[in-house]
Amino acid sequence: MKVLAEERQQLILQMLRENNVVKIQDICEKSGCSESSARRDLQLLEENNLLVRIHGGAKVKYSLSSEPDMTGKARQNTTEKNAIAKAAAARLREGDVVYLDAGTSTLALIQYLEPSAHLTVVTNGVVHASMLADKGVRTILVGGELKNTTKAIVGVEAVNSLKQYRFNKVFMGINGIHPQYGYTTPDPDEAAVKQVAMEQSEQCFILADHTKFDEVSFVKVADVAQASVITTKLPAKVSSQYNKQTTIQEVEQ
Repeated sequence: MKVLAEERQQLILQMLRENNVVKIQDICEKSGCSESSARRDLQLLEENNLLVRIHGGAKVKYSLSSEPDMTGKARQNTTEKNAIAKAAAARLREGDVVYLDAGTSTLALIQYLEPSAHLTVVTNGVVHASMLADKGVRTILVGGELKNTTKAIVGVEAVNSLKQYRFNKVFMGINGIHPQYGYTTPDPDEAAVKQVAMEQSEQCFILADHTKFDEVSFVKVADVAQASVITTKLPAKVSSQYNKQTTIQEVEQ
């Protein structure tokens, strides 16, 4: 059975998720396409930074499901994260009810929050909740299962508790931003929490340094248009591409 090019490319990515390597012969057998069509698909996916072509097929550029732990991520791109966090804090207004997603990009935001702003912050980050409490910010920690690596609260309880709230603003970290595949993250449980938080908010801001652009992880959270992005300076070509889909705020480091 022959399939459309876009469906074929999704099939290739799924095959890579399962095996890490895909052969052109297997693509042709599963999709009913010619070798030349399969090669064109691999070339396009490589141009979009989704795989690396090898002789006779392709391999994953990186693991779609891997994720550094909280300590590992905290050491990455700290200068950029602080600049992004400061710009994000400037978006807040006195009395806002805010959802702060677990993650190191959002953790950097806490240093710019003050009790005098009378914010209410809901978070699924255990480390975040502790830091917020130390600063005297009114804090609500959602219930659920604790994920050891990212120190995030996830699961059905977390999703259900978030459905009880409404937020003025959501600030969220993400693992990948891609014009076609949207905002993505490795863990289905964390993706579910992010999705509900976005649905419950008037405004959503993705906090992401330049390394997250044109990257794809395992689970889609939302389309690019469903949130604004606060980031650092991007190459003109990248900035132009994403500005067609949503608002990109580029901040100076």
